Amino acid sequence: MKQILFFAQIIIPVLLIVLILLQQRGTALGSVFGGEGGFYLKRRGLEKKIFWSTVALAVSFLVISLFNLII
Repeated sequence: MKQILFFAQIIIPVLLIVLILLQQRGTALGSVFGGEGGFYLKRRGLEKKIFWSTVALAVSFLVISLFNLII
C-alpha cells in the first residue's frame, strides 16, 4: 500500500505540472509589447476540462498526501 501511495505522489504532481503549463492565461506578456489587452470571461471546451482536471488532481494529491501521513 505504501508503494502505491509513493508512486501516486510522484505521478500526480508531474501530471499537475503538465496541466498547469497547458493552461492559457489571457495575453500574459503580450500586452507588455503592444499586444491586445483583452481577456475572456468564461472557460469553454478543452480549456474548461483542463481547468477542472487540474483542480481534481490537486485535490487528489492533497488527499493522498494526508492519507499517507495517517498510515
